[in-house]
Amino acid sequence: EVQLVESGGGLVQPGGSLRLSCAASGFTFDDYAIGWFRQAPGNKREGVSCITSSDEITYFADSVKGRFAISMDNAKNTVYLQMYSLKPEDTAIYYCAARARYRHPVRYYCTGEGPTGIDSWGQGTQVTVSS
Repeated sequence: EVQLVESGGGLVQPGGSLRLSCAASGFTFDDYAIGWFRQAPGNKREGVSCITSSDEITYFADSVKGRFAISMDNAKNTVYLQMYSLKPEDTAIYYCAARARYRHPVRYYCTGEGPTGIDSWGQGTQVTVSS
């Protein structure tokens, strides 16, 4: 069974840090685009950061550039989202998604500019930034 499982969310004070994990089972991240997306109540889903597994090219939304980092551990089949200097506006449910054989610029996977396709999604993890 193909599955993505996110973990690492929680409550953190403004200025704090969290690291989210996205672990894949039932498949490996060979030749995939993997992305972190978030959605806050009443807001559209936003592509936060994406990476391609083949060459680890990355993309970050302007709202998180310089504060978030994305990385992969191929041995663990896991993608991480390290979040620093968190702000209340980062509060959302964070989801990871993956698509095989993505042949377009990685930013398109985050922004949705590329073609639609079949994605695997995790169940999401809540991040709350509040004092």
